[in-house]
Amino acid sequence: MTLADDVEAFLRRSTGRSVHTCDAYARDLRAFLDHLAAERVASWDDVDVHCVRRYVAAAHRRGVGGRSIARRLSALRALFRDLARHGRAAGNPAADVRAPKSPRRLPRALDVDQVTSLLEQPGEGPLGVRDRAILELLYSSGLRVSELTALDLADVDRRAGEARVLGKGRKQRIVPIGRHALAALEAWLAVRGELAHADARALFVARHGGRMTTRSVQQRLAAWARRHGIDARVHPHVLRHSFASHLLESSGDLRAVQELLGHADISTTQVYTHLDFQHLARVYDAAHPRARRRRE
Repeated sequence: MTLADDVEAFLRRSTGRSVHTCDAYARDLRAFLDHLAAERVASWDDVDVHCVRRYVAAAHRRGVGGRSIARRLSALRALFRDLARHGRAAGNPAADVRAPKSPRRLPRALDVDQVTSLLEQPGEGPLGVRDRAILELLYSSGLRVSELTALDLADVDRRAGEARVLGKGRKQRIVPIGRHALAALEAWLAVRGELAHADARALFVARHGGRMTTRSVQQRLAAWARRHGIDARVHPHVLRHSFASHLLESSGDLRAVQELLGHADISTTQVYTHLDFQHLARVYDAAHPRARRRRE
């Protein structure tokens, strides 16, 4: 077997991982094969820690970020564990290699007026009604786009106003659905049959009748914003961050926001849902006894 054969066999055996993870592993491991080919490495026995470090250094020089490199190393560790189990490699040369640190960038959020302008636009035809329901649900419940596209009809309890979501690590959580999002969903479900196949389980279906992809949702949201003259770059992650930022600004309950977002580590939520300085200044001026001005 060639190195490429071993990688393809590993990818076929990776059935327990999410589709997103499997796709990322496939891209990352094929890039590593290109690196091995450039170094004229033909055997796993010739792949050592120095080879892996050269791969990381080359990616870093090309401008690949620390998080992307960490994901690539995760794929390599998983590959070598699998190779060792099947007698194709003796060790794991990626085990002790670490990715370079990169600054944690704060996601950008829309302000409340921008979100309101975005959501109050009418949807024309079944596709427009569907897109408006998608926008409302992303902002109402803070879903990842992969969570939204994975939703089935049976996952939504309209009477209770909640949805059962399968998040990262295949962890389930229940998220609330606000009244505006519920109304938009009702409007979509009234016309869904005009697009969906008779046996389609997906909540949101594409023009061809099957489940929407994450890419198609991203494209539809960007087109919606352009069509309605919204002066901001709109994509699912921006709506998720806007949901978290607005909720935290109103409630101050970091732990609740963490649960709603499905974050395993609260430090992720602290970066994801930063409070803007103007809001903090208003809270300080209103609450601190030494900040309030004395009335004349």
